Formats: sequence, C-alpha cells, structure tokens
Amino acid sequence: MKLAISRYGARVLPNTGELIAGAIARGEFLEGPHVAQFQRAFSDWLGEGVHSVPASYGRMAFHYILQALNLPKGSDIVFPALTFWVMPEVARAAGYNPIFADVDPLTFNMTPAAIEKVITPKTVAIVPTHVWGMPCDMDEILAIAKKHGALVIEDCAHALGATYKGKNVGTLGDAAIFSLQTLKPLNTYGGGMAVTKDAALAEKIASVVAGEPAPTEEIVKKHLKLGKIQRITIQPNVFSFTLFPLLWTCAYLKYNPDPYFWEKIRPLSPLPMEYRERYSNVQAIIGLESLKHLKKWTADTQANARRVSDVLRQVPGIKLPEVPADRTHAFYQFCAYLPNRDAAVFACLKRGVDLETLHVDVCPHMEIFGGSQSPVPGADATTEAVQIPIYESLSQEQIDRVARVVAQSAKA
Repeated sequence: MKLAISRYGARVLPNTGELIAGAIARGEFLEGPHVAQFQRAFSDWLGEGVHSVPASYGRMAFHYILQALNLPKGSDIVFPALTFWVMPEVARAAGYNPIFADVDPLTFNMTPAAIEKVITPKTVAIVPTHVWGMPCDMDEILAIAKKHGALVIEDCAHALGATYKGKNVGTLGDAAIFSLQTLKPLNTYGGGMAVTKDAALAEKIASVVAGEPAPTEEIVKKHLKLGKIQRITIQPNVFSFTLFPLLWTCAYLKYNPDPYFWEKIRPLSPLPMEYRERYSNVQAIIGLESLKHLKKWTADTQANARRVSDVLRQVPGIKLPEVPADRTHAFYQFCAYLPNRDAAVFACLKRGVDLETLHVDVCPHMEIFGGSQSPVPGADATTEAVQIPIYESLSQEQIDRVARVVAQSAKA
C-alpha cells in the first residue's frame, strides 16, 4: 500500500528535541542571548543594511511596524483582495481602513493597475503580499507609492527565499514582515520578524516590542507542542491513517472541513493577549539552526516545482505558475488550475494525493470587511485554483507520484 501524501509539509530539523532540551538545561528556554543572535543572522541572510526585530507572530510584526510609523489614524492602507484576513484586520484594529486591490489570477498578486484604481490622497501605505512565494511587480508598486507619497510594507509571510531582480523580498520597500509559523519557509514553531533598512525605524520597532511582556513558558510550550503535532500528523506514515481517512470521507460526503483547520475569523480589537508576548529564546535557537538549511530547502522545493511542471504542462487545460525571468519563486505553495477542478481533486484524493483548494481569503467578500457582493474578477477567479504538494521533504519517487496522479486525474 502506498502512503498518502499531505497537502502540507513542515521544514523540520532532525535535532529539534536536542535543541529544546539544551535550552532548558542552560536556563535559556524563554530568554537568552540567541534572540539577538537570530536577529543579526536573519538580517545578514537578507542582505547588507537590513535590520530585523523578532515578534510573537508575523501579524504582530506588522502591528509593531504600524505603531512605530505612527501614521495618521483613519488613513487608508491598500491590501490585495486575496490575502489572509488577519493582516487587514490587524490594520483595522490599529485604526486604519483596509482598502482592497484586485489581483492577477495567474500570479495571485495584486497588480499595479489595480492599486492605481483604489489609491487616494488618504492612502498612507501599500502592502504588496508575495502570495505563495511569488514576488510582486515591485518596481511598478514602488513607483506608484512614491508618486502618491505612500509607504510600502511587504508581506513576505510566504516568501522567505524568493528574490526580485537579485534582491531578497523584504528588502525592497520601507519595511516588511515575515512569518515563522510551523508550515512557513522558516519554521520556528510560531513567531515573526519585522524588517527594515531604516535604522531609526528599526529602533522604534524594537522599542515597541520591548514594552511587551516576556514570553510565558506555558505559551511557548503550547507553540512547540502544537507544531510537533502538526509536523507529525502530516508525515505520510501518520497522515495516511489519521487525517487522510477524514478528508476522504468529507470529500465523499461533499463536505468541506477546511475552515476547522484555520484560525477563527473574528475582530482583533483588542488584540488577543497571547499575541502580545516577545519572541522566545528557544525559538531563536531553532531559527539560527534552520537558517543554515534555508537555501537548500528553497532550492529543493524549486527543483520539485520544475519536476512537477515538466509533467503537468503536457496536459491540456492545466495552467501552471509562470515565473518571470527577473525573479525567483519560493513556492510556499504550488498553485495551478486544473480542468474539472472538483472532480480532479476528488480523483487525486482517491489515489492518495491530498490537494488544497484555497486557504487564503477573498477579503472584500468577507463579512468582517463588509461582505461586498460586487465582483472582484481576479481574486474571484483564484478560488478555482488548487495547491499541489511539492515541499522539499518529499522524495523524488513521491514527487513523481504527485505529478503522475494529478496529470491522470486532470485528464479523467
């Protein structure tokens, strides 16, 4: 029997348990020197002149950037219509109006033309989100921002390891955020990073973060435990006998369990107290060790994307990610369009390959942002996409199987 392949994979250090045990033994589980070391290493990885400040979440890194910038309350901030709901909600909780620009359904990123349609004199910032790890059209976006006097805060939650014209994403705008959650390109079992090349802004962000409470042992252990459960559950030898039968049954009954796997959508004002803790030393230890592997992890994932693409581009009707020559894709997710999508997804599941349909949000349609029924053509089109597993921990045999199963299912 061939084991089932999960839609998600986590990047895991084989010595994670030893690193955690060592931190506990040295009394450096919550606080210690490794947080500052990780900041410097993360900055060095991104490039010269970069300053990094760790936070409890990527969303909190964004919150701290907004606090440090002290932009006029009631101003507008432009987000892509296709993004994780929590980012525009954090902006709203901080006193700003989220405004949504449509996206290109092939790149999944908001377009410069769409930004021009929604930008006004009230706009103080643009948040280009490098969705799935594909860099946005940054030159054009930066030019629009400059013309209108707006700042650019890159959302790099999916994109650590991606480059635009030879530069790492996160180093192109006025500031940026990264996520260090379990399934992200760099996994420290939660956490985030605020990044900027402006030393004065970095000092302000660090000052805001320093005013937050120290991490609690309970919360940090909860993050580590949850991350361990996630990474074990999605391993093929466990996934095949736990989540996979549940997903298969739900698919057979035409029931979508996906909303139960994600955070509950709700107002974030006031911000939940567990958000407001500083980054822990044990997570920084894991982050330092993980940075040593990041280039290889990224390269292996990109190689898997090429291998799957080589097979799937032979199938009529499949639309694959196209990466412009001036940038590289981190492939946090490999998103494509399949003919007869729902039937193809079910056919893949029956053959032991789990595909995700969409786990970010078309925000203008969400009740929390007003529930507009007006079409958002590009973002609406992305709801027909699928995410195909290509993560670097899959063996070549497994990658070839994924490609073969998806190709067969798309032809059926």
